Amino acid sequence: MNSKDFFLALEDLEREKGIKKEVFIKALEDALAIAYKKQYGISKAVEVRANPEKNSIRVFAYQTVVEEVVDKDKEISLEDARLIKKSYKVGDIVAEEIDPRITNRIPAQTAKQVIFQKLREVESELAFAELESKEDEIITCTVRRIEGDNVYLSISQTSNIEAMLSKRDQAPGDKYVIGSTVKVYVKKIKTGQRGPQIMISRTDPGFVKKLFELEVPEIAAGVIEIKAIVREAGYRTKMAVYCEDKNIDPVGACVGNRGMRVNSIVSELGGEKIDIIPWDPDILEFIARSLSPAKVVMVQVNDDSRAAKVIVMDDMLSLAIGKDGQNARLAAKLTGWKIDVKPYSSLAADPEEEVPVEETENETPDFENVFDEDLGDL
Repeated sequence: MNSKDFFLALEDLEREKGIKKEVFIKALEDALAIAYKKQYGISKAVEVRANPEKNSIRVFAYQTVVEEVVDKDKEISLEDARLIKKSYKVGDIVAEEIDPRITNRIPAQTAKQVIFQKLREVESELAFAELESKEDEIITCTVRRIEGDNVYLSISQTSNIEAMLSKRDQAPGDKYVIGSTVKVYVKKIKTGQRGPQIMISRTDPGFVKKLFELEVPEIAAGVIEIKAIVREAGYRTKMAVYCEDKNIDPVGACVGNRGMRVNSIVSELGGEKIDIIPWDPDILEFIARSLSPAKVVMVQVNDDSRAAKVIVMDDMLSLAIGKDGQNARLAAKLTGWKIDVKPYSSLAADPEEEVPVEETENETPDFENVFDEDLGDL
């Protein structure tokens, strides 16, 4: 093999991959040691020393000095060792340089294959280090290819690492074009046999949460806290927000002036509706607010079963329940309570009806919808 060509190739790879030459040299040394042992079928400890300044590659075989040789490939007797150097003693390591004329006969192709395998491992490690900090964050990717329902995205600028966006992680209505960019939420990153495995999504509630962190400085700074968030991707998100500072309106801050902040997020989500409600430590109040945009008349709860019966005016019933029960279902997920929505007329029809548990009533104030009227129904 031509040592000079190898070192020139390493310089090219360093410029192309952006990886320090020292990493390549270590990969080269390991590769040549493996190739040498494979070529000659020996089990000696082998070390390759590459010197790019001199364009030289030297190979050394090591044996341990012992009283009695059991494995001649790995061991050398004290008597034989002292023929090489009189100061050797039992336990010392004897290094023998392999004839360069022999090492030069090692097939270059074998060494190259191992080198590139090592380089793939290094690239994988670097990609993992680069992406590890992106877990639970939003990243912008490029659509590389589409196969069936799966979309493959290029997620690193410095490597060929890609992630698959499965059908279940794509929001209804999402459209993907090869070469276009798309924002995704990184759910988890873990190492695998084939490199980093990146789990990404556009349907996870974390995606919406991170979009609000990017869009609303008060959330990013921790002034406003997102207490809970639930989502049916492509249709509706419910988010409860809270702020210790009573002078700050957490809902208004999320909505923004004339709805600019929330509208930006709605646009990214393809028109998905977003209900932003003020979180309240009083569970009665929180349950009532969770059914926004419907107005609630009364809430009755059973603490033991975490069940709530909610009364709304008859003309609010369909709004409170939502299409296919979506609004009530999301409210239940947001609060963690079972919610049964009833019209006010049901009480009038049967005034003796009681919830079969201890009751608590809550005359909920007629609080404003989280959105200004001119924003329309998000």
